[in-house]
Amino acid sequence: MSTSAMSRRLAGKTILITGASSGIGRSCALEFARTAPQDLRLVLTARREDRLKELAQQIRDEVGEGVKVLPVALDVSDPEQVKGFVERLPEEWRGVDVLVNNAGLVRGVARAPEIAEEDINVMFNTNVTGLIHMTQAILPIFKARPNGGAGDIINIGSIAGREPYAGGSIYCATKAAVRAFTDALRKELIDTRIRVMEIDPGQVETEFSIVRYYGDKAKADAVYAGVDPLTPDDIAEVVVFVAGRPQNVVVADTLIFPSHQAGAGVLYRKPT
Repeated sequence: MSTSAMSRRLAGKTILITGASSGIGRSCALEFARTAPQDLRLVLTARREDRLKELAQQIRDEVGEGVKVLPVALDVSDPEQVKGFVERLPEEWRGVDVLVNNAGLVRGVARAPEIAEEDINVMFNTNVTGLIHMTQAILPIFKARPNGGAGDIINIGSIAGREPYAGGSIYCATKAAVRAFTDALRKELIDTRIRVMEIDPGQVETEFSIVRYYGDKAKADAVYAGVDPLTPDDIAEVVVFVAGRPQNVVVADTLIFPSHQAGAGVLYRKPT
């Protein structure tokens, strides 16, 4: 059976994805499995373990036994859970090659001084602190490899980290922090073969807006009315693409819009 160059480069790797129970993380798991179906390990983490087990079964049904899947319940916003994460993995799953820091969320559209403290904390603890703790948990594995270390860190950012918008000040601040951390980390690891990459989506239709509006589906649906947003699969294809480049190629920074978008608040909506 012939395989693509990208499939061969990914074969034998262990991929760790946070926030894999839905949205972009879930699509990334499926896309990695479809791209390297003969020899791959996927460590899938999220708070909702039942969703991860369903996804693991779907991957087995679709591509067979060549892709091994380990679902692990993990809340990245809890530092204690992240600290013990690697030790809790079975030994044969600890050789992570690719970390996809995808877990993230947005809560509310409040403006200062009405922003709830709980919303501030959950966004920073998940989007920033959680991503940093996860990176620090996995980096020693990467750095222990010969010739200065090797591995991929792929951080899911957002256009919001480049262009802050009204009603999104805290979320935008978290994604700007991710961008700064990513850029600094790339410079700190320049003498290694560890690649640090960021993918910044524009408007993507996921459970993101339902979470933002505290479960109000009507408000969430209104966000996507009259537009044709990106899908999680669109972003997953790019994640797998950057992970599948030759070792010396670093796709450092990627901004992805749907065709109706040209900035954080620059959207064209079809008249209804």
